[in-house]
Amino acid sequence: EELKAEKEPRPDPRPNGRRDDKAEKPRFMFNIADGGFTELHTLWQNEERAAISSGKLNEIWHRRHDYWLLAGIVLHGYARWTDIQNDGAFGVINEPFKGEASKGNFLEMKNKFLARRFKLLEQASVIEEQLRRAAYLNMTQDPSHPAMALNTRFAEVECLAESHQHLSKESLAGNKPANAVLHKVLNQLEELLSDMKADVTRLPATLSRIPPIAARLQMSERSILSRLASKG
Repeated sequence: EELKAEKEPRPDPRPNGRRDDKAEKPRFMFNIADGGFTELHTLWQNEERAAISSGKLNEIWHRRHDYWLLAGIVLHGYARWTDIQNDGAFGVINEPFKGEASKGNFLEMKNKFLARRFKLLEQASVIEEQLRRAAYLNMTQDPSHPAMALNTRFAEVECLAESHQHLSKESLAGNKPANAVLHKVLNQLEELLSDMKADVTRLPATLSRIPPIAARLQMSERSILSRLASKG
């Protein structure tokens, strides 16, 4: 990031011939668009909040460390944790573990954390590539497919509940028309929930007939990983 900042052109001089004393530091940007299919973004959000509020941007693991972990794997190879840790260019990934250095199983604990974290990043990257491939092939989910019925009914329940949430207060206040409408809405919700229960019982058999994601994308997981690992 610092090298990038040095390579960027300096701002134009001010009208009085002076340059700004402090150039704005470029914002760190790194993302994996996994579509919310993993817990990665929830982790990032919680970790960054903790790191920023405490001022410990190097000591608390967050997405910056994930970036350098992936960069180290690209350079040194798959699961070469020791080589990555010993490379000074990736020293930032050692910072969160400095407080645990006195423990007997320090190296084992550190390597296990890196392996677990990389597994999550790898999973999210595979999903990102699957989503990109699906968009490239212009693949869309058929809304009439039985597997989508549950999602549709859930949206109906949510919409019905939110649009009539004021009726309970009106009914308690003695509003008779509101009370009658509330009973109708509750009956509708009961019917929708009953349908959803039936959909859930049919779901395992329906999903088992859907071809695997790799088959639908015409790519194996190995080919997805090879694409992610190849430069350019």
